[in-house]
Amino acid sequence: MHPASSTSSLQLTLVLPPTNIDGLHTALYDVSDPKSGNYGKYLSKAEVEAFVAPKPDSVKAVTDWLGQHNIHPQTVSPSGDMLRIDIPVSTANTLLAANFTVFKDKYSDVTLTRTLSVTIPDDVEPYLQFIYPTTQFIMPLRPKDPPFQVVTLPPKSKRQVDFCAFDVVPQCLEGYYHIPTAPATATGNSIGVSGYDDQIPSEEDLQIFFDAWRPDVTTTPGFNVVSVDGGVTSGEGTAEASLDIQYTVGVATDVPTTFYSVGDPSAQGFIDLANLLLGLDQLPLVLTTSYSFFEYQFEGTGSLPDSFCNLYAQLGARGTTVVFSSGDWGVYSINFDGSCNTTTFAPTFPSTCPFLTSVGATTGFDGPEVAANFSGGGFSNIFAQPDYQSAVVENYLNAIGSTNAGLFNSSGRAFPDISAQGVRYLTEINGTFFGVDGTSASTPVIASVVALLNDARLNAGLPSLGFINPLLYSQGAAALNDVTSGSNPGCGTQGFPAVEGWDPVTGLGSPDFNKLLTLVLGAQPGL
Repeated sequence: MHPASSTSSLQLTLVLPPTNIDGLHTALYDVSDPKSGNYGKYLSKAEVEAFVAPKPDSVKAVTDWLGQHNIHPQTVSPSGDMLRIDIPVSTANTLLAANFTVFKDKYSDVTLTRTLSVTIPDDVEPYLQFIYPTTQFIMPLRPKDPPFQVVTLPPKSKRQVDFCAFDVVPQCLEGYYHIPTAPATATGNSIGVSGYDDQIPSEEDLQIFFDAWRPDVTTTPGFNVVSVDGGVTSGEGTAEASLDIQYTVGVATDVPTTFYSVGDPSAQGFIDLANLLLGLDQLPLVLTTSYSFFEYQFEGTGSLPDSFCNLYAQLGARGTTVVFSSGDWGVYSINFDGSCNTTTFAPTFPSTCPFLTSVGATTGFDGPEVAANFSGGGFSNIFAQPDYQSAVVENYLNAIGSTNAGLFNSSGRAFPDISAQGVRYLTEINGTFFGVDGTSASTPVIASVVALLNDARLNAGLPSLGFINPLLYSQGAAALNDVTSGSNPGCGTQGFPAVEGWDPVTGLGSPDFNKLLTLVLGAQPGL
């Protein structure tokens, strides 16, 4: 730990209070509830921005204050609620009465420039929600590869009928979940795949993957790459990005897919990607992310997690289905030194945000699916339990009685919401097939299922599915495969058990495409 150089540059984001965030939440639920007459009548870009935009008094107070220090902010959100400044440490110390210091994590080589306190003038403080990063010690994502191992494949002529009992490829998912192999045809359909930590997929790997597992497709579909915050746009394929692209492009056949390569692995990178998308006139109809933080890093950071989460509420209000992996640590509660914290479970973030769909993992094509023992799940310590899931969560809590009492917040947002196979996905990475495990695998599959359901809805003249949780929890259980065995152990406990109905290991269950298709084609305003 040492004082930050006075001449080094700091990039700070100032977040202003939204005009009517409760109105945004109300509008989101109104267009997402299949019982509402406004179901699927998504808000326009301007309508969403009007809810989130700061009041003129806030903008004037903050910009006048910055102007007194000869600082001219850049607006970095479409609604104008986020401003960014690049200033020397000396200026930041003066502006905020701070002492920016370089802190080094003693368990890694990560350094963070932060201050232990800031002071905002009394006449400015009511007009400013928070400044990030200042006092928030949120570690960036660590370089991430899901668990994988080299797979030796038998010749095609010797592959057994029960191949899917050992490995997962698109045909296994298509057969087990009844996912169609026919290409999507609807105009306007799309999937966005987010990547971090210099992860990048390659066209060559995708071609090999299609040659091996989608021989029914004569021309391998491509994908676009968009750089955010200086993210890489080319290079040898890496594990996470290859997995995500091969099981979106490879399952949601011919749905246009864009890989968003985000160069900033901190919370700011997630926020910047969401703001980039919200600035588009045409959003991706599905956004899938296989990365997460631990929620405890966001505790005590004021309104930062709410502002983070509200970005996904904005995407949902405009018709995008946002899916996040629930994490690969079961209920592990990991201290900063990597040891177990046996006093409480550790939910992941942003899976605990109530305005997105969290995806857990299962395993087993050769019989009834069971919960994958790494499947993240539990209850938020930040966000309250949304009404759409209260009934099923109450049933679960009654079923488990005093199990894990005191280790979790029973009134918090419960996750995951849904699940899919997550073990031994065959993935082509630089000329070699690997078997990859994780909710990193199940999440792009759920995204692909939603994209294909969107394809059917769009072709029927219906809008995209958007925020699907109200539909899933009110009507979706009958269209899902209930997973009733397994658990997500960790830190000396058995974790949460999977039971009949919703559970914090596999959510409501895994998809049955045919049943979901019947459901979503009948889901129209007021029905």
